[in-house]
Amino acid sequence: MAFVEPITLSARGVSLIPLSLAHEDGLRGAAADGELWNIRVTSVPEPQDTRKYIEDALAMREAGHRFAFAVIDEHSGKVIGSSSYHDIVPAVQRLEIGWTWYAKSFQRSHVNSTCKLLLMTHAFETLGCHVVGWRTDNFNFASQAAIERLGAKKDGVLRGHALRRDGTIRDTVMYSLRSGEWPEVRAQLLHALNKPR
Repeated sequence: MAFVEPITLSARGVSLIPLSLAHEDGLRGAAADGELWNIRVTSVPEPQDTRKYIEDALAMREAGHRFAFAVIDEHSGKVIGSSSYHDIVPAVQRLEIGWTWYAKSFQRSHVNSTCKLLLMTHAFETLGCHVVGWRTDNFNFASQAAIERLGAKKDGVLRGHALRRDGTIRDTVMYSLRSGEWPEVRAQLLHALNKPR
């Protein structure tokens, strides 16, 4: 049995559905909203690479390393992005949340906070994780700020850690949240989501 089993997570008009090839056109459309593949510090697929992006995610799911979700706007039924559990290590009950991106028209909305609340709730309260982690490019300042707003702690920077899509070598900023910190982070996330916008 896999550590992460297929599941649909939903709240506040947003659903996380296990990513499949049926999401190819929707994912391509979401990426086109803002031409997100042009942002060099993200993992958003270029239009012609969308199918391979999904196939790679499915292969990683089969290997037990990544479980990717399509993010769906329940009001329109449209795919508006993707997010994943990855670097899944059942032996120490740890995983990371990443490969996250949203169509430009849904950025700076309740979507990211809702998705993170759903993913962290499932990780800590259903999967029994002790630690949830995040990683991001050292030049992806928006991602770093978003992770820090969640209440995650900065663990450090892995220098010369990975290749960017343009072939340059990036440093990777690592963050984590422990299960004992989750109740306060959950309360803060709910408070932020319940505030009038």
